[in-house]
Amino acid sequence: MKFDGAVAVVTGAGGGIGSALGERFHAAGATVVLSDRAQAPLAALAARLNAVRPGSAHAVVADLSREEENERLVREARGLAGRIDLFFANAGVAMGGDLSATEDEWNTSFAINVHAHRWAAKYLLPEWLAAGGGYFASTASAAGVLAQIGSAPYSVTKHAAVAFAEWLSITYGSRGVRVSCLCPQGVNTAMLRGGDQPAASNQPNGGNVVRAVGAVLEPAQVAEVVHDALVEERFFIFPHPEVADYAKLKANEHERWLGGMRKLQRRVFGV
Repeated sequence: MKFDGAVAVVTGAGGGIGSALGERFHAAGATVVLSDRAQAPLAALAARLNAVRPGSAHAVVADLSREEENERLVREARGLAGRIDLFFANAGVAMGGDLSATEDEWNTSFAINVHAHRWAAKYLLPEWLAAGGGYFASTASAAGVLAQIGSAPYSVTKHAAVAFAEWLSITYGSRGVRVSCLCPQGVNTAMLRGGDQPAASNQPNGGNVVRAVGAVLEPAQVAEVVHDALVEERFFIFPHPEVADYAKLKANEHERWLGGMRKLQRRVFGV
């Protein structure tokens, strides 16, 4: 991946990892199309980047829980920047706990964490295949290769996000489409901080789970790792290197890994 002169779309760019990705790709020379549901933070980020390089950043407000909004984002990004070289599906939600999670929580989790990826790919792939190349990257989570204690919707949908990225790479990798999947543990974002406020008294503190297993990185640190991984065109991006070790343990000693996860749950939640 060469960023200088490229066009990169980043979703969930209103803050956290998405904002940091937009800034890092722009610093590497890319024109960026930033998308989120909230206009104010997008406009502020685009204005800051355009002050550095006029006309190099665009903002598109979109609700990616709907297919038509994903199609519009792809269409408008191409209209604004001429083409899309990299699409980074970073937008995500973390909601719902155990089996008491509502249908709306499950449906929203699937819509944003999984369906938005496939909807975007649906409208990106025809042009990429005709051109002989393109780059699709997505943010899943360490939970996508391991598990998320305390949240069934998050754990299940992040696994699905990893599976979809793998399927894209298998299906279109020989036709020039490159795919990467970002799987971080703790990152200092609104999502992590929101986990400190359980929706109900019977829900665990999700932020404590993340803090119990390793370091909490800043979004800019993650963006730096992502940039380097995309330059090298690596599939899995692990800003926390220990995630790869945990994944190996899960694959090779699954019963031991399950036991360790149960032990972690007892340590964090007491159950």
